[in-house]
Amino acid sequence: MITLGVIADDFTGATDIASFLVQNGLPTVQLNGVPEADYQITAQAVVISLKSRSCPAEQAVTDALKALAWLQQQGCQQFYFKYCSTFDSTVHGNIGPVTDALLDALGESMTVISPALPVNGRTVYQGYLFVMGQLLSESGMRHHPVTPMTDSNLLRLMEQQANGHAGLVPYAVMDRGPAAVKQHLAQLREQGCRYAVLDTLNEQHLLTQGDALREMKLVTGGSGLAIGLARVWATSAPQSTTATQAGLPQPGAGIVLSGSCSVMTNQQVARYCQQAAHQAIDVARCLESESALQTYAHELARWAEEHRNDVLAPLLYATAAPEALATIQQRFGAQASSHAVETLFACVASQLQTAGFRRFIIAGGETSSRVVQTLGIRAFHIGPTISPGVPWVKSTDHPLSLALKSGNFGDEDFFARAQQEFAL
Repeated sequence: MITLGVIADDFTGATDIASFLVQNGLPTVQLNGVPEADYQITAQAVVISLKSRSCPAEQAVTDALKALAWLQQQGCQQFYFKYCSTFDSTVHGNIGPVTDALLDALGESMTVISPALPVNGRTVYQGYLFVMGQLLSESGMRHHPVTPMTDSNLLRLMEQQANGHAGLVPYAVMDRGPAAVKQHLAQLREQGCRYAVLDTLNEQHLLTQGDALREMKLVTGGSGLAIGLARVWATSAPQSTTATQAGLPQPGAGIVLSGSCSVMTNQQVARYCQQAAHQAIDVARCLESESALQTYAHELARWAEEHRNDVLAPLLYATAAPEALATIQQRFGAQASSHAVETLFACVASQLQTAGFRRFIIAGGETSSRVVQTLGIRAFHIGPTISPGVPWVKSTDHPLSLALKSGNFGDEDFFARAQQEFAL
């Protein structure tokens, strides 16, 4: 029986939470979109990855409710709406509307807001979200091209987006353990709060949350809360080393595709350019015409094939610093340029798959989503972790292994380590 059903709002976020579930002993399968027909799941947890993080609220709600209906049909005991640990949702974002829709569909009156992931520097204090010790609004996320985060207060963000009041479970209550958290949640419910923001400063707080929230029908947050919930649900599950065997990466030619423009991905690209063959994407060529884009994709695929036997996989990147990104967006438009680059990467990946490439390392949630859909991958087995929140995954449909990285995850050597630290 599936105990935990997760609805993730993008592909890299889905592999992020799936990796933490597996690491903490809960066998997990990731589905890329909602299955159209019956799909047999033997794992204890299933993660459905959507492409809804940046889409209009109405579409995000429709997609989330479709995923919820499928999970309910599988007999899931608890449901988890997963979004980014940096929240990635402005005043006009869809986290609030999706949360409200899921609560209403389940007949529930309250849930929690827990985006924290301390191992990656995401903490919540007095309801404010911090990134590596900086307020979210003062971090690199303030320059995000789609969801610039100019407010760090999670209570305010939820109340601006959603249809209810938010309350806080402060760190002092979290320090007192699960019973204290349950009691405080009950008090907030009595006060009419629909969303409870959870202060989280360390992993022990995540374990406390997992224990306190086992009986809550719907929880929401980043991947950190999954650590605590997995420990609770996986009391009789195999060890994490066993759970990761199905997703071990396989040998074969590889490619690194980077579409993220986050601060960390910029550092990772700069580092990898010192180590491997690389080529920057010319955005203008992507926007000339459909035929021009296809011709450009063919050129890039052919270049990658010339480097298929290199020690480290070649890199194609559209990653740019904030100043350069602003210039590109001003010239071509943010949505048009992003869509064109994603289309280009998808075309390149498809051609390389046909040419026998078997490993794809991809930076950026939107880029990952588009490439995975183009490659025709319906589901993943979750493999070993490269960096916190970023595992190797193996397609259940094709002989392909992938590493799908959210923009700010991993260290500077991520691209090389992904290839060097695992037997491929």
